Amino acid sequence: MFKRIALIVLLAIPGAAWAFVEPIRVLAPEFAGVTCPGSVCVDDLSRLSEAVSLYEEAVRYVDENVGTLHTAPRAVFCSTLACSKSFGFTSARAYTVATVGVVISNRGWQPYFVRHELIHHLQNEHLGSLRAWLFKPKWFREGMAYSLSQDPRKPLPEPLQGYRSRFEAWFKEVGSARLWAEAELL
Repeated sequence: MFKRIALIVLLAIPGAAWAFVEPIRVLAPEFAGVTCPGSVCVDDLSRLSEAVSLYEEAVRYVDENVGTLHTAPRAVFCSTLACSKSFGFTSARAYTVATVGVVISNRGWQPYFVRHELIHHLQNEHLGSLRAWLFKPKWFREGMAYSLSQDPRKPLPEPLQGYRSRFEAWFKEVGSARLWAEAELL
């Protein structure tokens, strides 16, 4: 009887995760109603070329200005509020899921938002997803993403502007050549 219950629970976990943890949907976004003709997924095929352009520019930018991505992640671009809600958006404009993918909400179709999320992806590649999220200071994680993505909003609302300022002061001291070695020590 215990084995049967354990089996039922194990089989139910993926479905429950899909239903209640929206970011996990990036693993198989097609089941959330988006189309993925490649690395870029959209809910509106008429905006595919725009999404691909934003994504490719961001990958190029991060590779040239921040660090080489080992693996470019899948990117989901939601153009509607319904799609954004299905991926769990409330107030955020974009988010990164470990080294699996990035999701851009209907309000996040700006180059700096896509670059920001790819910088988080790069941090996860270099530092490990859980380690970066749990053990690296928020001023480093968010400050780096806001600063190096060239987010034009100045000043950002606090505490984000403080994170960006603190990262920029730290980065000025360590320089780009020692960025990841020094990030390991934080």
